[in-house]
Amino acid sequence: MGPRVSQLQRFFHSHYFFGGLRQAIGVLMPALLIGGIWKTYDIGMIAAIGAACVAVIDQPGSPRRYTVNTMLGAVLLGTFTVAVTGLVSTEPIAKWLTIPVLGFAFSMLTVYGQQGGLMAFACLLIMTLTLRSPVSGEQLLLHVLYSLAGGLFYFLYSSVVRRVLWLREEQQALSVALFATADYVKARSRFYDSHVDLDTSYRQLIRAQSEMIDKQQAARNTVLRELPRGGQRGDRHRMKALNLFIDMVALLDTLIATQTDYATLHREIPDSDVLVFARDTLVKLSDNIEQIALCTARNQRVVGRHSAKAELRAIEYELEQYRESGFAKANPEVYALLVQVLRRLRNGSRIVERMATHTQDDASTELVDQRLDQALGRFVSRTELRFGMITSNLRLDSPHFRYALRVAIAIIVTLVTVNLLNFGLARQHLFPALELHGYWVILTVIVIMKPGFALTRQRNGMRLAGTFIGCVAAFGIFTLTNRSDLLLAILVVSCVLGYSFVQVSFMGTAIFKTIMVLLAFHLLEPSSTVVIGERLIDTVIGCIIALLCSYLLPWWEHSYMGSLAKALRTANYRYFQAGIHYADLVRSLRRNPRERTGQDSELLEADMAFRLARKAVYIAFSNYAAAFYRMAAEPAKRQKNVPELNNLLNQNHVLTSQIGAAVPLLAALPTVPPGIRQALDAVDALLQDKNAELPTSLETEGELATLAYPLRQMMNAAQLIRQEMLALEPPQPAGTNTDTSSSNLGLRTGT
Repeated sequence: MGPRVSQLQRFFHSHYFFGGLRQAIGVLMPALLIGGIWKTYDIGMIAAIGAACVAVIDQPGSPRRYTVNTMLGAVLLGTFTVAVTGLVSTEPIAKWLTIPVLGFAFSMLTVYGQQGGLMAFACLLIMTLTLRSPVSGEQLLLHVLYSLAGGLFYFLYSSVVRRVLWLREEQQALSVALFATADYVKARSRFYDSHVDLDTSYRQLIRAQSEMIDKQQAARNTVLRELPRGGQRGDRHRMKALNLFIDMVALLDTLIATQTDYATLHREIPDSDVLVFARDTLVKLSDNIEQIALCTARNQRVVGRHSAKAELRAIEYELEQYRESGFAKANPEVYALLVQVLRRLRNGSRIVERMATHTQDDASTELVDQRLDQALGRFVSRTELRFGMITSNLRLDSPHFRYALRVAIAIIVTLVTVNLLNFGLARQHLFPALELHGYWVILTVIVIMKPGFALTRQRNGMRLAGTFIGCVAAFGIFTLTNRSDLLLAILVVSCVLGYSFVQVSFMGTAIFKTIMVLLAFHLLEPSSTVVIGERLIDTVIGCIIALLCSYLLPWWEHSYMGSLAKALRTANYRYFQAGIHYADLVRSLRRNPRERTGQDSELLEADMAFRLARKAVYIAFSNYAAAFYRMAAEPAKRQKNVPELNNLLNQNHVLTSQIGAAVPLLAALPTVPPGIRQALDAVDALLQDKNAELPTSLETEGELATLAYPLRQMMNAAQLIRQEMLALEPPQPAGTNTDTSSSNLGLRTGT
């Protein structure tokens, strides 16, 4: 096996680093130009703050159309925020009344999902930074205009850069998704190692799958936004990226459908070479996908890659030995499992080979799957924006309302605490050079606080550790050199890395942004190093306040797990229905080929419905898994129904996998035998929470043996899902409505 791509290579060839570079240049340029040319550093700083708040929206991997609209909204709403905050900044009573209200209002924007959350943070950020220096009168008007100019500059700058470098953006989004897919394939290979604990492997697989679906969704929204239209410049590059994405998703579908009874395989054939060869095949495929991902990010063609032909032929040989030894007759279902594994691995290997050809200069300009030609736009996520989403969440059982209240209370506590501490320090004549900065404490609070308790606590520790490391690093830099040009270069590098780590490492962001801010203050006032201690103390106070306030009206994940479980079961049921309809239609057209005329469009629609349902169930599963693992990070006494929820996680994964495996087999049958039809009806009833009559036996002659296993797994999974869902049913208080509170808790949406 060849060397795997290092995490450092992944990072520097990802859209995270490229996006961080774009953001850093756009934020620093106003300050460097205005300060460097006209020597008006204060104006440059105001413009840079306006640009920085718009840059918050410009996250790597986000769809260009949504980002442009949201950035424009951030410019307008941010300007309004600067004006209002500036008006009250010189009036203590007005400030104490207005700032918490603004904090509450902006925090409610989280009902609109990720883009709404970014908009909320951008407004809270510019509100906080405007508090840094009170302004009034003509000075306020100029401050608002400078901030507006900075925001507009970044908006125009980012729009131009994204339009010019659209290909680079698509390639890097694809690269990140491909790396996540390679990690998933690597995690799946561990199931074929009989010496590895299956439960551990399963937990690793679920996390890898959730991460992969997230990255593939980002790539989908990037690649499918701008489709080839024929005759336009760049269509060849768009088609290569599109074909690569389609095959990446096809590989995912193939591998998920490969889910089999690994416990049985480990028990029946623990030392079989088939398992070793299957594991090695997946490891090679994982390495190949990594190379494809790296070459895609570099805009290079894949030259050398591993071949899995030897392993696949070895599996074929082993299966032939099983037939000759009588194992196939003695254990028909185990043998059928192995045949299914071989078919899926062979299909996956072909897909990976085809993915490599998409990176070639002479790659085909035809769509790799013509059935998707007119339907790709249906796979793009849509974001719903209604004012009613805010008003319907103005109630105590909404996590967004609770979060907004916590932010407002935390701001009030911060204002009181900072004023009391400053008053006490001044009266006691303690540390006369030290002054606590309320705006920095508020900034720390809004950066740390999130709707979920576990994420708030996690970010609290990371922010504190990152700030401490950043302060120590800054002090070391100031001790080693006082050259302004060198300090400016370090500031630029820190800014780039600070933005690049936003979606990768919160602690990394805290470290480099702390260094960046301290360097900026040092360049403005070189004689003072007390700012390091001030920032560290401010951060400690902010972390304490954020942690304490996170216990006020917290939203515990168990409150929402039941709704997510129902959504996942519903998604699986729709996936099952769409698959059965597609298989029935294929058989019907095969039996009556003369009636095919006019029904091709119906078959295409059924195929699209099946694919869309599959995408929806992947996203629902990822949402559920992410919430489950967030709950696991909460205090033990706040974790409820953990065994049932964990079993639902496992059984829904099994059900999804076996539906994907069974539908092609059902479509290939000439007719559906009675036992198999009864099994399908039983699964249908169980997923609707109805009683079902299970078949006493299933037909296992010939190819039907391959179908028997997924059907048994589907029935068993459906039974267990129904059983665990009943165990989760608590008595609901009258009038409680949990629908609108589910709008977006950082969840991905596939509608």
